[in-house]
This record gives sequence, C-alpha cells and structure tokens, in this order.
Amino acid sequence: MKFQIDKETLLNPLQQIIGAVEKRQTMPALSNVLIRTTENSLTLTATDLEIELVSQIDIIIDEPGDITVPARKLLDICKSLSNDANIKFTVNDNKALIQSGRSRFTLATLPANDFPALDTINSIYEFEIKQNTLRDLIDKTAFAMAQQDVRYYLNGLMLEVSSNILRAVATDGHRLAYCEKQTNADIADIKQVILPRKGVLELVRLLNNSDDSVKIIFGSNHLQVEFNGLRLTSKLIDGRFPDYNRVMPADGGNVMTADRDQLRQSLMRTSILSNEKYRGIRLILEKNLIKLQAQNPDQEEADVEQEVNYSGDDIEIGFNVNYMLDVLNVTSSDTVKAELRDSNSSFLLTYPDQDDCKYVIMPMRL
Repeated sequence: MKFQIDKETLLNPLQQIIGAVEKRQTMPALSNVLIRTTENSLTLTATDLEIELVSQIDIIIDEPGDITVPARKLLDICKSLSNDANIKFTVNDNKALIQSGRSRFTLATLPANDFPALDTINSIYEFEIKQNTLRDLIDKTAFAMAQQDVRYYLNGLMLEVSSNILRAVATDGHRLAYCEKQTNADIADIKQVILPRKGVLELVRLLNNSDDSVKIIFGSNHLQVEFNGLRLTSKLIDGRFPDYNRVMPADGGNVMTADRDQLRQSLMRTSILSNEKYRGIRLILEKNLIKLQAQNPDQEEADVEQEVNYSGDDIEIGFNVNYMLDVLNVTSSDTVKAELRDSNSSFLLTYPDQDDCKYVIMPMRL
C-alpha cells in the first residue's frame, strides 16, 4: 500500500471515527483503524463491536491495499504535524511508514483479515431527514436516557418512525422526554428501535447544524446513519420500550405558564441548598405565584418566590430539581407551560411555541 495525503484531509475523518475505538481492548485489532484503499478512494473503519464508524475520502492511491494500524497513535501523529504537512504512507514488511518533511514514524500493523466487522444490515425501512433536524431531535430528548439501569431497554433512545414523522423518546423511569419531527418517511405502520447510549452520543457528536440530508436505515438488529461521506452503524438494544402514551398525563386541569429563564434562575438559586444526593425541592403553586423551597441535612433552607400566570388549585409538590433544569436548558423558548392535576400526579412540561416536544416529570416525596 502506498499513498500521499494532506494532513487535514486525513485528520478530520480520523477524529470522526476515533469515538468507536475503546482505550482498553481485549482484542488487539479493536485498538486499530482499518485502512482500505482502492485506486481512487481511502476508507477508514473503527469499531468496538457495538458501533462501527466508517469514513471515506476520495484521493488518488499509488498502490491500493488493506492494513490496520494503531488508531490513537496515528491520530496523535497527524495532530503533531504542521497544518500544511503532506503525509506519505507506505506499508512494507508488516510495518507502516509515515513520512512528513523530516519526520518519520514506523507503526506496527495487523492484517486487515484480523479486523472484525459488524453483521450485515438487513434493511427493514430507510428514510431521510435533515441533519440539523435529527440533531435537534436528539438534543431535546437524549438527556432523559437511563445510564446503567437494570432495565436495559431504558439505557438508550427509542426512535419511532411512522407516516412522515420521526419520534424520539427517552426515559429513566422518573422522567420522560418526547419529541417528534417531520421526515419523508412514507410508511403505513410504525417501526420502533432502541439505539444504545454510546450510539446516541457518537451520533450527536458527529451531526452538525447543516440542512444536508441524513439517510437512516432501520435494520432488524442494527441502525445505520449515512451523511457527509460518513457511516455510523450501531447494534440495537433488544427489548420492548415502555408505552410512552400511557405515561403522558391526561388533562391536568391546572395550568401554569412562566418565563422560562426566570424560572430556571429561581430553580438554580433554590437548588443551592437542596439535598446533594436526592436534589429534591418543594414547589407550591398559588394564584399567580410559585414558591420554591429546599432544605438539606444541615437544616439549611432556601425559599424563592416568582410571579407566574396561574389561577388553578393551590398545589404543593416535590420533585428532583435537576430534572426540571434539564428540560429548561434544552430550548431557547421564552415561555414554559406546566400542567398538573394534584400533588401526587406527574406533571407535563411543554413550550407554547414548540408543540413538537413534551416532558413528563414524576413527583417525589420530601
């Protein structure tokens, strides 16, 4: 194998795929990046057997071939070179020689045949959506995913596609985030998959705010996303996601609207003296007034009041302040609306100017 390439042309795709390379691997090949070349293209592949990232570059190759080299070492070498550096990459006698100016690096290699590949995807359904739309969908829901719940199906993001709609739902059992966006999915029934946490985090890291199209493929065991010469493939969580419609509170009857940023500031002030472990605060709703109270094991107390638009029943409810702040931090809307029935029921948060997202927070006893 032999080719020449500019530093930036190689560095950008390397940085894109490096997230699939685990630092500690039981299989040596998983620490490597697979470099596969044809006469006019170079393909970089990294995997941890859960996700696979593939980036393709269009360049002229002097001598095509396949090889794997240590991924992080190659990345560090590229980073260390000057911005206008030209890299000569040659493979001889199972060694990869990297030359740039007066610098030379020799890396150990492993055969391309040793590099594991994810199973081939059997496409069930595929559709397209704008890159910025998909990123917004994930940003507004992924924070509610569970982290290490024994209910493994909660440790990911549920994606559901139906006629011209893509929905994302995440829950950790204490709160739920729901968002839906328009897409070109022309489908009669409903398809659901659960994308694991690592796949979600890698996807949102790679997406940008452009209007470029993203191709999404739902498979029986995998989900694949293709955009900008990059392809992410992730295994899916095999499980049944809870019925999110049953979690959505029915008409609460008591509706409060408030300035989002003012409420966020009031919650942050109150949370300073909340219990550091449970993060519970008390919310008291009275006519056009909200009172926020916190107390910690040191008997320190916080009491913050804010004017709101409210004319319902007097209600006192406890909840995790972090859950509310997470919801208020994922939007730039000026106004937030909360609907609740009584002190023992979950409450629903929405934004009047963004009717595509809903958030449910369960109460807690203080």
